[in-house]
Amino acid sequence: MKITNTPLDGFVIIEPRCYQDERGFFLESFQAERYRDAGIMDDFVQDNQSRSRNRILRGMHFQVLRPQAQMVTVMRGRVFDVGVDLRPDSPTFGQVFGIELSDSGGPRQVYMAPGFAHGFCVLSEWADLHYKCSRNYDSNDEGGVCWNDPALAIDWPLDRPIVSDRDSEFPMLKDLEPAGLPHNPPVEIRS
Repeated sequence: MKITNTPLDGFVIIEPRCYQDERGFFLESFQAERYRDAGIMDDFVQDNQSRSRNRILRGMHFQVLRPQAQMVTVMRGRVFDVGVDLRPDSPTFGQVFGIELSDSGGPRQVYMAPGFAHGFCVLSEWADLHYKCSRNYDSNDEGGVCWNDPALAIDWPLDRPIVSDRDSEFPMLKDLEPAGLPHNPPVEIRS
């Protein structure tokens, strides 16, 4: 497994070892001990899957009071995947990193620490994404920042994406109150 750091601390690219031959491929998309050895210490508690068609843009989403670490894998298709650092005390607050992920050319995943907003746009006919999350999703704790916020200047690689009304109505980063940003995750003590 290869880990590549990005300019945003807490947002890394993971290339799992993949065994390929004429029959296809096999890879372990997650193995707790190996990922812990690589510094990913989160306990993942929920897996999600989404399917979206060409030109769909989803984002930029986050959880406010109970931010989630996420690990994203494209199971089918090709997407441009984006993270925005919204951790108030981070030296890279408000900075963006985007990367193309696909089901070909060697599998890659992205890992985002708690406190990132996440979004993607679909570049293939269809795309299936798998997310591992460190906290359960709570629709009452949902936050977002507008996908086309000029201050973020995300370089989406398509014209006229299809965006839901909800995602289009998220506020600009400058309009988010501190209470609307992801909070530092509470310390959980296990007995």
